Amino acid sequence: MSSDHDVVLLETVKTHRSRLRAAFLFGELSERRVANDNVRRVIGSMVLAAVLCASCIGVSFVVDLLQQRAAAAQTQIVQTPTPAPSTPATPAEVDTP
Repeated sequence: MSSDHDVVLLETVKTHRSRLRAAFLFGELSERRVANDNVRRVIGSMVLAAVLCASCIGVSFVVDLLQQRAAAAQTQIVQTPTPAPSTPATPAEVDTP
């Protein structure tokens, strides 16, 4: 009989501590259950999805920009004509102060 009393006492203390911990972490019971708990999860999921979408768009933009610059540099290398050999300047072309 005494062991039953001890078990009941231990369960009561365990329940009391878990309720105190929950009240400390999440506030009073009336404050905790004002809105549905799933609303926070939905909002958090939407924010996470928006951040992921924005990062994917940003990475795509940077990759496309780098590809465009590489293609422009490649076409510039191909299109640059070789310079003609220069002729020495005549004294009339040289500007003297």
